[in-house]
Amino acid sequence: MTEAVQRAAERAARDSYGRLVALLAARGGDLAAAEDALGDAFAAALDHWPRQGVPDRPEAWLLTAARRRLLDGHRRRATHTAATPELLRRAALPDDPDALPDHRLALLLACADEAVEPAARAALMLQVVLGLEAARIASAFLVAPAAMAQRLVRAKRKLRDSGAGFALPGPEDVAARLPAVLAAIYAAYTAGAADHADGGALAGEALWLARLCAALAPEEPEALGLAALLLHLEARRPAGRDAAGDYVPLSSQDPALWDAAMQAEAEALLRRASIMGRPGRYQWEAAVASAHAARRFTGETDWDAILVLYDALAAVTGSPVVAVNRAVAVAAVHGPARGLAALRAALAADARLADYQPCWAAMAALAERAGEEAPAALARSRAIGLATDGAVRRFLMRGR
Repeated sequence: MTEAVQRAAERAARDSYGRLVALLAARGGDLAAAEDALGDAFAAALDHWPRQGVPDRPEAWLLTAARRRLLDGHRRRATHTAATPELLRRAALPDDPDALPDHRLALLLACADEAVEPAARAALMLQVVLGLEAARIASAFLVAPAAMAQRLVRAKRKLRDSGAGFALPGPEDVAARLPAVLAAIYAAYTAGAADHADGGALAGEALWLARLCAALAPEEPEALGLAALLLHLEARRPAGRDAAGDYVPLSSQDPALWDAAMQAEAEALLRRASIMGRPGRYQWEAAVASAHAARRFTGETDWDAILVLYDALAAVTGSPVVAVNRAVAVAAVHGPARGLAALRAALAADARLADYQPCWAAMAALAERAGEEAPAALARSRAIGLATDGAVRRFLMRGR
């Protein structure tokens, strides 16, 4: 296979996979069959394109090949009943993808259907919209490849059996179902950002999905807010490691290493969302990231503004993670003693924080600043024991 064909196939996979799967599933109603047909189309492309040349419109070529695969499948399964013409009609698609609507948002919404278990939603989106293999997804979510493959098969079967539609629902239904989509994408990004072994590849894929949601649902401010948040996080993620691979906390990062273009894109999305007057969790979290990003220009962090934002987030979400971050902001504004009190109150209020490593890392830092040496040492030991990232563990062991 020539390098040009390989690049064309990879570009078509990134640009077209999710759109073509959505088109095929919207017509046939069977997500697994749509994926199989498109997979065969890509295999045929890798066989034909080196000999015949890359077509002028790769997406149209792939759609035609996948449509033929679906038609062949329907013909093999069809019996001479009144249902046969309907099966063939549903599989028939124009050759030109540009002549059809973009069903990718409908596909994302379907992946978050109640029939799909929440633990499988993010993985399902990554596979059916981006075409990622189950083994790659499994490694990011710390699941055995065979278990992940079975989970995805079950999810697709449940979608098929539930009769979940792949046509774009109305605005009210989009607003009702979009939060589950955004939560799954955020979970995928978090898993990818924590997996330093893959160089942040999965985090990049999740960011791509967030941008896609923002483009497909431009009137939904929380979709814009999530895209803004992940752009801000991704803009500074590489700065979280130094040249030796050691962990660098946000407060010590050099703002010059942050991706200015990503931050500008995030700010534009956040402004668009704020104009709509419907604030929400992702917009507030993006605003926190924006306040940190402003240090690039001011040289300082506006902790007062960040504390106000965390107050709003805590009231709306009740999240223990937000409570930990809020305690850090309280310490920055009112001193380590009050921050430590807030953190201890959060730990007492939610048992889940007992195994949350950043809680103990924050406890160690605040206790040390408050002059509580013994509690600081105990908290640091707990944080080191819970750390799964070697760079973070080394950072804590140095006692910096």
